[in-house]
Amino acid sequence: MAWTYLALAIVFEIAFALGTNATHGFTRLWPSVLTLLAASAGIFTLSLALRTLDVGVGYTLWTGIGSIGTVLFGALLYKEKITLPKVLSFAAIIAGAITLKLSAGL
Repeated sequence: MAWTYLALAIVFEIAFALGTNATHGFTRLWPSVLTLLAASAGIFTLSLALRTLDVGVGYTLWTGIGSIGTVLFGALLYKEKITLPKVLSFAAIIAGAITLKLSAGL
């Protein structure tokens, strides 16, 4: 169940990051409300995941995969460019996430 909570936390993390851009400095009410709800839900579901997972594994996956999702959806929604350095960084994050997942049971 911890991995399910972590997956939900990652989705909320991506929504929070993308929503922050839509708030225009928290000057728009509904995007601001949704962004704050996403942030709260992300922290809550992460805390549920960390009841079982090591904090180093859970937090690293939350931020790492959340970052990848944010960049990918930022490119789709906000027309941000994905450059070679970004792709190489994604690969490093994914490799690290896989290594953490594999080492979690050790």
